[in-house]
Amino acid sequence: MRIHFIAIGGAAMHNLAIALHQKGYHVTGSDDEIFEPSRGRLEKHGLLPERQGWFPEMITNEIEVIILGMHARKDNPELIRAQELGMKIYSYPEFLYEQTKDKMRVVIGGSHGKTTITSMVMHVLNFHRLDFDYMVGAQIEGFETMVRLNSTSRIAIFEGDEYLSSPIDPRPKFHWYRPHVGLLTGIAWDHINVFPTFENYVEQFRIFAALMPDQSDLIWYGADHELGKIAAANLSRLNTIAYEEHPAIIDNNETFLLVGHERLKISVFGRHNLQNINGAKLVCNRIGITDDEFYQAIPGFKGAARRLEVLAETESTTVYRDFAHSPSKLSATTEAVKTQFPGRALVACMELHTFSSLKKDFLPQYHGTMKFADSAIVFYDPLTLEHKRLEPITVEMVKAAFGQEGLEVFTDSDLLFAELEKFDWTNKNLLLMSSGTFSGKDLPMFAQSLKL
Repeated sequence: MRIHFIAIGGAAMHNLAIALHQKGYHVTGSDDEIFEPSRGRLEKHGLLPERQGWFPEMITNEIEVIILGMHARKDNPELIRAQELGMKIYSYPEFLYEQTKDKMRVVIGGSHGKTTITSMVMHVLNFHRLDFDYMVGAQIEGFETMVRLNSTSRIAIFEGDEYLSSPIDPRPKFHWYRPHVGLLTGIAWDHINVFPTFENYVEQFRIFAALMPDQSDLIWYGADHELGKIAAANLSRLNTIAYEEHPAIIDNNETFLLVGHERLKISVFGRHNLQNINGAKLVCNRIGITDDEFYQAIPGFKGAARRLEVLAETESTTVYRDFAHSPSKLSATTEAVKTQFPGRALVACMELHTFSSLKKDFLPQYHGTMKFADSAIVFYDPLTLEHKRLEPITVEMVKAAFGQEGLEVFTDSDLLFAELEKFDWTNKNLLLMSSGTFSGKDLPMFAQSLKL
């Protein structure tokens, strides 16, 4: 099969391209900008386009499938040419469904934790040498790519993102997958540019459940009120299973699962990760993994990339990088680090980078989300607001929205990082949280340069 990717450089798109190339398909692609790590990984597999840009002359009837990425626009010249030729154009979630429609599909969705739970399930299956397809939103230790599709597996594990499928398909990605086992972690309003009201956002999760085949398993976090209503509405059609935090204890800055009369040391920590572990265990149970097999594997799970990732560490200090950017993630992550290390001061620094986080009307959602930090710092780049064509916000607006005494706000990342370098880091932890890079900062290099 000949497949062409329009916007091949995206995180999911380039991984899918590599997966299909490894499956033996003839893969080509184009993009107007490709950054690392996509660039290097495409080059390694011989899939990096020779030139950057869009080339409609590449779109011919010899191509059997077009896969369209979110980075492309509706007026993309290659897309227009494909439409003129009447070619089949897939979004990547639609194509994943087509590739796995005869398999048992497991989908992890929700406003937070879905990457981690998907990663946990993948880790457990990999530990027991089981064969499966997957798609996950971060790099995971032990897996070369973020996507794998093969002809021998009977199970597909997908992270279920609620964002748009493609520029010409406004359906949330996770509506495509129709899982036999679906897990929802919680609902906390996000993507305000697409879902302008909380009710509109919740509706996407109702639809997700409604699209699941009859007698499928819907696993949901039991403390979430909205998920409770969705589960109740599907009691007669789905097997609904609620979960809570896994019992655990913190001892000398380490977390142990309480399993019967035993303590099982794990690498991840925080209440949100104890919820994630219980959710992952229930998913694994539904696909044939026993509790004993789960507990054999889970201590070796080190976490997904950019999820409480350790960048530097001494006996009295740890520097973490985390993907937290939405209010619920910010609150959970800061609480986790402070609770794990109660004897250390927590310096929490987050970047407002996403469309939602920079929207003036959304900012009040952050009220109280950094209350566990001893020193709370927020950064945003006014150029990012310009690039996203958003109304300007001010330092005063940010301070008022977070509602935290002593909160510092920076709009220049050089000044921010210069201030961080001045800290005495004895008995302090640094938590750097963003879906971006603090305006181009090399965070691992910075962490290693600090005088810890």
